Amino acid sequence: MPLLINLIVGLLFGAGLVVSGMANPAKVLNFLDLFGTWDPSLAFVMGGAVIVAFIGFRLVFRRAKPILSQTFHLPTRRDIDARVVVGPAIFGIGWGLGGFCPGPALAALGFGATGTLAFVPAMVLGMWGARLFAEKRSQV
Repeated sequence: MPLLINLIVGLLFGAGLVVSGMANPAKVLNFLDLFGTWDPSLAFVMGGAVIVAFIGFRLVFRRAKPILSQTFHLPTRRDIDARVVVGPAIFGIGWGLGGFCPGPALAALGFGATGTLAFVPAMVLGMWGARLFAEKRSQV
């Protein structure tokens, strides 16, 4: 049952990305182009997402435990290291160059968007490379 619920939530999330325009790299790049053809519409999408998440977190954390798990799985580390700085920087550069981030890229892949045919394999390769690098680094 949890797998079915996760599938439904994932499909709902993907549909939201498509309907909002987040899966359209041209729209994303126009949002990021502050001094050119700036399109502020995605700011409203992000603002709406922040409001929904804020309310959702408040409601969820009133519960003793999650609906589909025995405990909440929350991060415990609070330090800032190179991974916390470099990872988001690479993510932002990729988002700015390609107009995609992982969620919208996977949603757009379902429609056969041509840019995703190059982006998604490169993304998977980058994720694999980062994991391999981290494993090698931890062995030293």
